[in-house]
This record gives sequence, C-alpha cells and structure tokens, in this order.
Amino acid sequence: MTDARQLNPLVTSVSAFFPCYNDALSIGKLVRDVRESLVESVDDFEIIVVNDGSSDNSLKVLQELQKEIGELRIVNHEVNRGYGGALLSGFAASNKQWVFYTDGDAQYDAREILRCIDAVTESSDVIQGFKIGRGDPIHRRVIGRVYHHGVRLLFRLPVRDTDCDFRLIRNAVVNKVRLRSTTGVICVEMMHALNRVDAHFIEVGVSHYHRPHGKSQFFRIPAISRSALQLMQLWTRLILRRSYD
Repeated sequence: MTDARQLNPLVTSVSAFFPCYNDALSIGKLVRDVRESLVESVDDFEIIVVNDGSSDNSLKVLQELQKEIGELRIVNHEVNRGYGGALLSGFAASNKQWVFYTDGDAQYDAREILRCIDAVTESSDVIQGFKIGRGDPIHRRVIGRVYHHGVRLLFRLPVRDTDCDFRLIRNAVVNKVRLRSTTGVICVEMMHALNRVDAHFIEVGVSHYHRPHGKSQFFRIPAISRSALQLMQLWTRLILRRSYD
C-alpha cells in the first residue's frame, strides 16, 4: 500500500485471524499483507492462524513465519474440526477490540482490511464485505448467487452478501452471541445471531479472486447436498424452533 493512511481513532486494536486448511502456498502472503496494513493503521494488533488439521506443510510454513513475524500466533488443531470449528477457535483466541477474519486460500486481498477499518463509525458493530465482481467461473457464480439469495430469504439476513467471508466485528459483540455450527453454515448462523442482538452492520465492497492454489470442495454435488441439508437443519433450529442455545 503506497497511500498515506490516517488512523481511525475508533479502532484502537485488532485481532486478525485466518482459518487455514491445506493453504501452505497462500497463507504466508496473507499474513504478511495483513501485517503490513495493520502496521499502517493501528497501534496494537495480533495475527492468528488456525491450522485446522492440514495434511500439507501448512504448520511448518507457519512455524517458520512465526520466526519472522512476532505478532503471529498459531492455533493448531491436530485433527480437522471443519470450517466452523476453525472460526470458533479463531474467535476464542482473539483478544483485541476488533476481530477481523478472512479465509486462508487468498480469494480476498487481506490488505483491504483498511477499507473495513476506515468504515468503522461510533455505532457500527460489523463491517461486512461484499464482493465487487466474483473471480470464479460462471457456474460457481450462479451457484453462489442462488445460495446467497436463498439464505438471505430463509434467515432474514440484513446483508447483501452472506457468502463473503471478509468481516471486521467488534469483539464485545462477538462475545454476545453463541455459535454452534462446525461447518460452513456457521457464517449464516453468525449473521443471524448478530442481527438478533441488534448489531449495526456497515457494508463495504471488496475484491474477489479465483482461488490461486488447490480446489474448493464446496462446488461438488456431494458438498452442495450436505450444505443444503445443514442449512435446513439450521433453519429448523433458528427460525422454526427459535432455539438459540
């Protein structure tokens, strides 16, 4: 980033975390990029990577990176706990005023955390990203749009892009909600829970890129079927039964 930045006095400290599953080829750049942006914008920060039982050399990459970046902490899962399990660990490990997270597969530019920090106001609780374009093949864009509109309608969510995992959340608000999902539907559960406690959302556009390494498992028929079942189970619990504990 070359532009001179002004600190947002409303953001005094940030915990930035990344869930990581077999992201050895991308996680290093993400950590360096977010550190660069946080050095420019806040006085107090920490970086956390949740290694969720990776079978590649992600843990080794992180351990080497830790020698270079003193602000980096590693939360290591010996076995994979699922995307939701990684997020739960990341939130639990975050100690600062604001909590930022995005995925470890580099589909988002971590340096755009500055957009979120700039957007914080006195009343805001959640700075929610929405994709400016989508760097995916057409079939993935179609599936993503159907998914988004479906969950927004079913769960009465207040944001335009629930599928955008690029969020800056006030830690005090995170601590007001209880999340149970250990799969990808945790994002829907989270948005519903935050809305239920009257969190104030602000939305900012962020860039989205095609995954540079590896392959997403979500866009395969078995994964789509599992996600649909998990969403209906979540809908039954949250909307039909109104069971939040």
